[in-house]
Amino acid sequence: MSEYLILIVFLFLGAVIAGAAIIIGKLLGFKSKDGKNKYLPYECGMKTFGNARIQFKIGYYVFALLFLIFDVEALFLFPILANFKQIMAGDTILSPVIVFIDIAVFVLILASGLAYAWRKGILKWE
Repeated sequence: MSEYLILIVFLFLGAVIAGAAIIIGKLLGFKSKDGKNKYLPYECGMKTFGNARIQFKIGYYVFALLFLIFDVEALFLFPILANFKQIMAGDTILSPVIVFIDIAVFVLILASGLAYAWRKGILKWE
């Protein structure tokens, strides 16, 4: 029961601290009466123009998705590469041939996606 009590205390303290931060920010924060400050340059010094979603032929989200794809690739390849010596020595239940085929298919799928994005011109920055 004491484990649950500690968990409840920490959840309560977290909620109190988060709520206090929000309330203090509302009370002490700058209150803007006009919305013109939204359209001023923010830390970059450039005037805002257009819509960020249609500024380029493709949106920024495509670059985010490409980053996510290769980030997940590293995530999935890391356990295999961390145990590479054991796999090659045959100390695991997987044979090295099966591991090689799995990695080859995985990288081939990702490479075909990259080739498709490259062919469509997604990687060109204008």
